[in-house]
Parts: sequence; C-alpha cells; structure tokens
Amino acid sequence: MNQTMLQPPGWAKPRGYANGVTATGRLVFVAGQIGWNAAAEFESDDLVAQTAQALRNVVAVLHEAGALPAHIVRMTWYVTDRAEYLGRAAEIGGVYREVIGRHYPAMSAVEVSALMEDRARVEIKVTAVIPQ
Repeated sequence: MNQTMLQPPGWAKPRGYANGVTATGRLVFVAGQIGWNAAAEFESDDLVAQTAQALRNVVAVLHEAGALPAHIVRMTWYVTDRAEYLGRAAEIGGVYREVIGRHYPAMSAVEVSALMEDRARVEIKVTAVIPQ
C-alpha cells in the first residue's frame, strides 16, 4: 500500500479515523457529495440513509479515477445536526463499513448550520492517492 498512518508515540489510538496519513501517487480530489442519487434526487431525509448514499457517491467518483475506497487519505464530513450524528454514530459506522470497509483515513467532522441543498443532512469530501 502507498499509505502510512501517522500515530505519535504516547497518543491514544483514535477510533474510526487516523491522526494523519502519508501517501505517494496520483491525487484524486472528490467534491463534497451529499445524500442524493445519480439523478440528483433525495430518496430519504434520514441522516443514516443520506450518509450511505453520500458514501456511495464518493465511491462512484473514485471509481471514475480508477481509485478504491482504500486509496482515501483524507475525509471531511459536514453535518447539520451534531447531536444526531453523535447519537447515531453506531448506525453511521455500520454504513461506513458497508460502503468504505475498515479503512480509516485522516478525518474531520464539522457541524454546519445548513448545506446548499435544503434537504441535505450530510456532505462528505475526500482526497485519495492512487499508488503509482
């Protein structure tokens, strides 16, 4: 693999993400993906369902570059309800593992007051590195 996870000595091991990642190869930048389908239509207003769809959208864009979920080095999540995100973390983790697998890149999550699409509950952007 072209990635090395960065874990400073003495730091508590993070759950579900890496503190940092080094990687070499071709860069892929995926724009923020929300929980609508390929026709730009929402099938659900549920946070977990939208998260699953947003992650599937990320994977579809990665596929266009010849990349896999394992090539993701950085992921940023924007959520409109921090309390719901935290309260449903186990469900969100389940759909994450279904779509992305057990690959945990450097991640950030931020609560925002709104996203550009009124019905969007989550937006996920990604940077990936495809090995040379």
